[in-house]
Amino acid sequence: MNNNAASGMKITVTKDGPYLVRGRVPLSRQAIGANAAGDSVEWVEIETIEPATVAYKLCRCGRSATKPFCDDTHTRIGFVGDETAARRSYAVMAQEIDGPALALTDAESLCAFARFCDRDGKVWNTVSEARLEPERAAFVRQVGQCPSGRLVAWDYGTRQPVEPELPPSIVIVEDPQKGVAGPLWVRGGIPVEAADGTPYETRNRMTLCRCGQSANKPFCDGTHASIGFKDR
Repeated sequence: MNNNAASGMKITVTKDGPYLVRGRVPLSRQAIGANAAGDSVEWVEIETIEPATVAYKLCRCGRSATKPFCDDTHTRIGFVGDETAARRSYAVMAQEIDGPALALTDAESLCAFARFCDRDGKVWNTVSEARLEPERAAFVRQVGQCPSGRLVAWDYGTRQPVEPELPPSIVIVEDPQKGVAGPLWVRGGIPVEAADGTPYETRNRMTLCRCGQSANKPFCDGTHASIGFKDR
């Protein structure tokens, strides 16, 4: 997905250190926008961040004084950033729920706690109601708002995923509703490489831990919310 657009871009997880981002990857900050009921409903652009160099380092330990960028605090605190995520493909991890017009796949271990899935009766239930427009369009939009790609909608006719068109970029996620800072939202098929040189599966939507406490490193598992992680 968007592999041509992401050509030359790469994110490398360094051993007990930051994410090394190469290839002029655009960087911005967005917030999870909520409605009056507290449901996640939209992504709100906050700012575009201009890195000083073509390649840049993003904090992975959660303790940098210059977040989102690394200031080498990981070295001073002895950060241990062992990559514990399973090296399995999304297809192997995901479970499928079939609706009348669309299918939904769900790899629960990738959840980044953005909560877009919870509104309107929860996507696991509404997949059975997504028969015609506008229900189908609303369902696809809601699933596509999941930043981690835990959830994917599938078209029965083509047997292809119905994915949002996302530009290759990295978004620093903020979660005002919970009062915490969220993960790095990697978009548009940018390759991510483990510290040992092994590539992770390239996907349209991924979330990388930046609080340093995920049990599924390098991916986010929602721990930032439970520990009250702050960005600035």
